[in-house]
Amino acid sequence: MHGWQVTFFTHQSARHRGRPMGEWLVQLARELGLRGATLVPAEEGFGHNGRLHAARFFELAEQPMEVVMALSEEESQRLFERLQAEDVHLFYVKAPVEFGTLGEASA
Repeated sequence: MHGWQVTFFTHQSARHRGRPMGEWLVQLARELGLRGATLVPAEEGFGHNGRLHAARFFELAEQPMEVVMALSEEESQRLFERLQAEDVHLFYVKAPVEFGTLGEASA
């Protein structure tokens, strides 16, 4: 199948509707019936403003987070329409990909 890999970049202290942004995005993916989402904690990074975000013992709130999804065109449209309706401010990368599943599902 051809579609999109969408990666959202945020950090642990970013919130939407009172929840950590990364967790909210994963829950939104479930709510929309998307095929999956993975929340990935990162060690450190910096954004467009040059500010460093890092996972340090006393600064876990600044830990960078990524949420990665593989989506069909229709799923991508539904997701981005919902994000716009929610007025979410996030940086993302959207790249064309081929994806699928190999083998049979285990019990």
